This record gives sequence, structure tokens and C-alpha cells, in this order.
Amino acid sequence: MVNRETQKNIKELIKQFIKFGIIGVSNTCISLVIYYILIWFNCNYIIANIIGFLISTLNAYYWNNKYVFKNTNENKLKVIIKVYISYGVTFVMSTCLLYVFVDILKISKYIAPLINLCITVPLNFIINKLWAFKQR
Repeated sequence: MVNRETQKNIKELIKQFIKFGIIGVSNTCISLVIYYILIWFNCNYIIANIIGFLISTLNAYYWNNKYVFKNTNENKLKVIIKVYISYGVTFVMSTCLLYVFVDILKISKYIAPLINLCITVPLNFIINKLWAFKQR
């Protein structure tokens, strides 16, 4: 049997994860819009992808800091750096997994990104919660 305090903590964790997911959807949209706009202006696709990542991660920091983890840490620069590291780790991981799923395992290039999200979103949530936005 789970006590009331544990139930409350589980509900709060689920609520945080849902908010994190909503922000993640907005980040993906921001990143893609920036990517396609830059491509439209003949920007190199790698550079466009990096710029989209940098801007959408800043968006993630702002909203996660304000609404998901409600960070009161005074050293905002340290938190921003940690957020970029955590998103960077899952960005690289996602890119590697995409290659493995599509080129090695022959999973559809349309399905593989969805599988990636099932792996990288929970991982990114855990890294952000336990490290980047950790309250002391």
C-alpha cells in the first residue's frame, strides 16, 4: 500500500513530466520552424539544425525553469549550461539512434524518430530534474 505522501509525490512527478512533454512539443516546433526558415534562405542544413537546437533549448530552459521545475537557483548561467549539456547529450544520442534504427536495423525513417522520442524524452526529463534543475 502506498501512503499519501508517496501518492502526492508520484502525482507531482507525473504532472512535471506532462508539462515537460508539452514544452518539448513546443521546442520541436520552434526548432523545425527555424530549421525550415533558414533552409528556405539557403542556409546549410547542418547549420540550420544547430541554430534551431540552440534557440529551442533556450526556450526549453525558460519554460522548464519557470513552470516545470520552478527553479529558484540564483546561478542561472550554471543552470543554462547544464540544460544545454543535457539537451546536447540527448540530441547526440538521438542522432546516433536514428542512424542505428534506419541504416542498421532498417526501421522506417518515419517511425524511427518516434521510437527515439520514447527513449530520449524520459532520459532528458530525468537529467533535467535530477541534475540541471536540482534544488539544493
